[in-house]
Amino acid sequence: MGRIVFLHPDLGIGGAERAVIDAALALKSRGHQVEFVTAHHDPSHCFPETKDNTFTVTTAGDWLPRSVLGKCYALCAYIRMIYAAVYLVFFSGIKYDAIFCDQISACLPFLKLASAKVLFYCHFPDMLLTQRQSMLKSLYRGPIDYVEEKTTGMADCILVNSKFTAKVFHDTFSSLRHIQPQVLYPIPDFSAFDKAVDPPSDDLIPSGVKTVFLSINRYDRKKNLPLAIKAFGKLLKEHPDANTHLIMAGGYDDRVTENVELHKELVLMAKELGLESSVTFLRSFSDSQKRTLLKYSSCLLYTPENEHFGIVPIEAMYMKCPVIAMNSGGPLETVAHESTGFLCPNDSDLVADAMYKFIDTPDLSKSFGEAGKKRIETMFSFIQFTDKLDSVINELLTGKSS
Repeated sequence: MGRIVFLHPDLGIGGAERAVIDAALALKSRGHQVEFVTAHHDPSHCFPETKDNTFTVTTAGDWLPRSVLGKCYALCAYIRMIYAAVYLVFFSGIKYDAIFCDQISACLPFLKLASAKVLFYCHFPDMLLTQRQSMLKSLYRGPIDYVEEKTTGMADCILVNSKFTAKVFHDTFSSLRHIQPQVLYPIPDFSAFDKAVDPPSDDLIPSGVKTVFLSINRYDRKKNLPLAIKAFGKLLKEHPDANTHLIMAGGYDDRVTENVELHKELVLMAKELGLESSVTFLRSFSDSQKRTLLKYSSCLLYTPENEHFGIVPIEAMYMKCPVIAMNSGGPLETVAHESTGFLCPNDSDLVADAMYKFIDTPDLSKSFGEAGKKRIETMFSFIQFTDKLDSVINELLTGKSS
């Protein structure tokens, strides 16, 4: 069994964080020793496994700035991750056989100075997650993009989270086309979802509502959250008597300007559309509340376009909650159209039409939900995820991985 260290930029609450924690749980279940090193960890804003002694978490470099006057977030993130890597290799005293690194590859040259094998998990090329709306921004991103591509290729093993990301990897990193990254779907540990589900309180899900639509995503602009409100507005405009409600639930960090601004914009949008009494906004929530939301909602609205994978639809289907998602990216691999939900273009009219089907045919939620649970158990089980990751790690430790 190996000693594995996970090096992650910020152990907050998000899809990437959930993915690495579940990977750590998987390896721990197979007897590996696992711990985390990160640049930031706030016990009041994190997943429970990182604060309940399931894993040891070491923080290094949190004193470094996250931005410079509200700019240069990527550069600061690179510096913070490099600092954490240097600390791990030269000063921490932590013993390890392999390092599982994700999101930021700039630290790989420093990790390669260690005697351990390095696995890099590519959620998505960072260079594609930003806009270049000015010449100055392009000049700023140029060196960062170059470093990302060159350092990604230094890993002993590269994993990606979907076939979609694998294709984007090859299309984006032209100098790395000789590398065939392995696909490891980031399947969550469903044991947490098997716990007892609390009945919904009125402040979580209003009582007396027949059809409840749920959106779960960070308050992040690339998650395309306005689409859910626009589609819901069109639904009520065409069917004003529908007994329905929309819950916008999402990870929220008041340190992140984008979270704060987007939340305010969405609340204002709902008000302008006359939806104040029909939309509930939740800023962060507990695991228990999440289980309740998924169990008692009629359908999940998953609005990100070209999402790398999408863990929330997997969780929803496991909880027998159908999914309406965009017909692009990871959901093409996870959601079965017209069986476990609907795949729609990024169009509020078409999304509203799909939503109405759950109002017009109340039994649809149950039948799609049952099909979704079976799909997850058959194709996306945590056991399959654990087997694949354990095999990759063992091959890496024995020198058989390429």
